[in-house]
Amino acid sequence: MESAILLYRLYDVADEINLEAVEKILSVERTTSRLRLSRIPPKSIHIKNPPVRLELGDDTIAIGGTEYKVSFSARVYDLGVISIVMCFNLGPDISYDDVYRLAIDLEKQDDYEQVFVRQLDKLKCTLLPALVGKGSGNFVEDFTVFFFTNWQNDWDPLPLLLGEEGPFSDWVRRETLQNSYSYFPGDLVIITWDSALVYDASGSTDLPDLLEFANCQLLELRYYDGLLSEAMEEMYEELERVGQVGSYMRLRHYRRIMGRLMELVTEVTDITERIQNSVKVTEDIYYARIYSAALTLFRTRAWMDSIQRKIAVIQQNYAMLSDEIVTARSTWLEVAIVLLIMLEIILGVLRVF
Repeated sequence: MESAILLYRLYDVADEINLEAVEKILSVERTTSRLRLSRIPPKSIHIKNPPVRLELGDDTIAIGGTEYKVSFSARVYDLGVISIVMCFNLGPDISYDDVYRLAIDLEKQDDYEQVFVRQLDKLKCTLLPALVGKGSGNFVEDFTVFFFTNWQNDWDPLPLLLGEEGPFSDWVRRETLQNSYSYFPGDLVIITWDSALVYDASGSTDLPDLLEFANCQLLELRYYDGLLSEAMEEMYEELERVGQVGSYMRLRHYRRIMGRLMELVTEVTDITERIQNSVKVTEDIYYARIYSAALTLFRTRAWMDSIQRKIAVIQQNYAMLSDEIVTARSTWLEVAIVLLIMLEIILGVLRVF
């Protein structure tokens, strides 16, 4: 791949996407491929179900008063995510000033977001038979990669990564560049929370692909954290309503609430395990370090901890409801026993008379 600016938009569109069905649907008119990293042996990174990649065609976008020809591609993940990528091909002779100006203009302008949505809507319509369940259009991740096959040491990465003209303080420069990595003289990776600069003289897109995967995991964790938050709010509201009905009817409502809560906990536990196991860097230390740094910067651990806390709260409420049902049943059983004893006494007295 030549030098380019890659704009990523990742959307949660379904609970799950059947990738085999995706390939079958697209095989009629498009060429697809599965993600495979090129610079390391396949056993170094285990991707359980590699996403499907396809080309979406070219378009022309006006940025900062200049027309740019861009190409679109997409990746479809089995986790229910579709990633749309807008690629600005910079060419071999691009100057730093040209990249700098385009980076600043991209940060200032956002009317091209609708172009991503149109590409997504068309692809969703095509892949509808492969989508399982409904995702949430409210969860979107955006990320930008500045990819270079030629990078000069005197070029300043900060205006590109931050989308600002500067000048920058020493503290900002230090904080921005602290996640910088290099293995050979001909490569460099700098990661921030919403952008990255990747220099690879060979043109390999392995690292942008890994960063996209990390953003996919982040998006799904955000989605399921929000799903749990909504479920907890509904749970508390329903418990408040149920508290106003009779004790017998209350038990029926409790059982229904408990069933729904356990179904949700099982679903979220299963999907979070799939998210965490979707990609594993096993042998390549350099790629593992970069991937781990990306997950840390994207705060995926914090989102995972939030999900675990909410699951624990739901399980505690499940246990309390279960205890209340058991207590109520014991009470009714005791009442029934007392009534039977009283009935036996009454029948005994009647027999005497």
